[in-house]
Order: sequence, then C-alpha cells, then structure tokens
Amino acid sequence: MTFPNGESQERLKRMEEALKDTRRLVVLTHDNPDPDSVSSAVTLAYLVSQRLKIPTKVKYGGIVGRAENRAMIRNLGLRVSPLTESDFKPGVDLAVVDMQPRTGNNSFPRNRKPLIVIDHHPLRKTTKADFLDIRTEYGATATILTEYLLISGLEIPSAIATALSYGISSETQDLGREAREKDIQAYLALFPLSNKKLLASIEHPKLSRDHFITLSRALHHSFIYKNAIATSLGEISNPDFVPFTADFMLRCERITWALCLGRYKDRIIVSIRTTNAKGEAGRFLRRLIGKRGTAGGHGMIAGGQIHCTTMEHEHCTKLEEEITQGFLKKLGYKDAVEMTPLLLPSQ
Repeated sequence: MTFPNGESQERLKRMEEALKDTRRLVVLTHDNPDPDSVSSAVTLAYLVSQRLKIPTKVKYGGIVGRAENRAMIRNLGLRVSPLTESDFKPGVDLAVVDMQPRTGNNSFPRNRKPLIVIDHHPLRKTTKADFLDIRTEYGATATILTEYLLISGLEIPSAIATALSYGISSETQDLGREAREKDIQAYLALFPLSNKKLLASIEHPKLSRDHFITLSRALHHSFIYKNAIATSLGEISNPDFVPFTADFMLRCERITWALCLGRYKDRIIVSIRTTNAKGEAGRFLRRLIGKRGTAGGHGMIAGGQIHCTTMEHEHCTKLEEEITQGFLKKLGYKDAVEMTPLLLPSQ
C-alpha cells in the first residue's frame, strides 16, 4: 500500500470543506502537551494557514514541563503559547488534536463544539465535531498530520519535519511501542528532512536539579509486587514527572506493569504503562479510577487525574493507597498484598 493513500486525500478535502467559513482558528492541544500533541498542532496550523490563508494559532493549557518538550519548542522555534480566555471569543473556531473534549486532560470549554478533532485515541461517545478524523490504528496523531502534509503539496519546513519526527518517535518509544506500519513509513519520510543536530539536542536536553530530586524521590518511593511496580511522588512542581516516572520504572527487570501517582495543584495525576501489547491500559485505568476522576489512553499507555477538594496529606495518602491496591487487584492479585521496596533501606 502506498503512503499516504487516497483516503487521506479525501479526508483532507473534507477538513478543508469544514473550514470554508472560518475566519480565525485556534488549534488546541491537551493540557501539559507532549511532543505528539505539539507537533500535530503546529502542523495543522501550518496546513490551514498556508493552504487556506486562515490566521491560525496553537494554544495549550497547563504547562510545558518536561525538558525534552521545552527543548523541542525552543530549539525549533515553534509558535505555541498558553491559552487565554480571548482564544474562546466569538468568531474564533476551534480545532483539537491528540485529544477529545470532556476527557479531563484538556481545557476545552464545555459549552463549545470543536470544528475539527484529529486524534488516535478511541472515539468517545460525547465527541462531536464538523470534521472528525479518529484513527486508533495509528501509534501517533503526528502520523495522521504527516499524511496530510505529504499530500498537501506544500513545502515541508525542516522545523516541522523535525517536530513530527520527534512526535512520532517519542510517542512510540522509537517505533517500539504501538507503532504500526503507517508510523514507520511516516517517520522514514520525515527523517531525511529533519535537522539531526536539533533532533539530538531535543532528545538529550540539560535537566534541572528538580528533575534529579524527583527521580531520587521516585526511586525511594517505588514498591514492587511480582510483575508490578507502583510509585508515589507526593507533591510535584511538574505534572510531566508522573508519565516520565511510569515510563522509567517500567524498565525495571521482570516488570510488565507500572503505576505512578503525583500530586499537582488540586489533583492527583495518575499514569499507567505496560509492556503488554494487549493490555488495554486506557480501559484499565478508566475502570480503576471510576467516577473518582477521568482517564484515557490506549493499548500500552494511559493517564488520568482525580480532583481533590482538599489536598490534606492523610486524605491523599489514603486515596493513593486505594488506587494502588485497586491496581494490583485488577492485575489479578485479589487479596491485599504487601509490596516490597524497590531499594533497600541502606540504599
């Protein structure tokens, strides 16, 4: 099968048709955006502004916390900025990428309907838009936008090619996690156009002291039971520490499931990772959190959050213990179990 195929050409036409009456567009990422979300958003903005001459901005809620993500935006000169109330004023249409409204991980207003939704997560029943492009068979949303870009006839700037390359590789862990043939083809098409020196600077950025402090805390607050590891970070200054730690702890030998929890502002952030390609981590975490919060994800990665009316230490500790025990029970360990510290006390 050729890459990209005629289906993407047809979808691009339908997306442009949906934009025919748009005068201004805001492309919104999920909160605390990752490289897949950022690269997808800047590519959509480039397509819309260049092909349709519609003024377009990329916005995000929360913060860009992880060092690699900050380096990507800074080193590539990507035009993304924090969301403000004026971005939702009348006359501005909204597009969202790598997420869907009302999933708890974004700042999309509940009283608005997006014009465009492009995502690789499972379609939610509440998701409505004039144009929907949901492809769960793709490992990254950036792959979808790469297809659009390749068939658009536009010149592909090196900065965008580099951003998309990193978006795909980071989302799929260098094409080793949930990467499909389309993701591989997209990456191979982009790589020759990417700036290799800048790509290396993004993948290996300088890390803050806070990063190492949190890593030390993670190592000393990680507990193992059989094939599962659970980590509690306590209060954190950067919500990206939670998914980073879940990824990191999954590398421990014999571990196939990792859970990480961290307290950020008025919520508990939760991340799950698994090496099981059929783990359905998104469904797993939604069932684990239940009505206490919101969650989403796909096969091997998932994230969620639980809002706390009070962030008192005892309340949060009890809730985190409930989540951890629920995590183990859903893995098949029915009785309450005693987990073993990852590090010995002397370490």
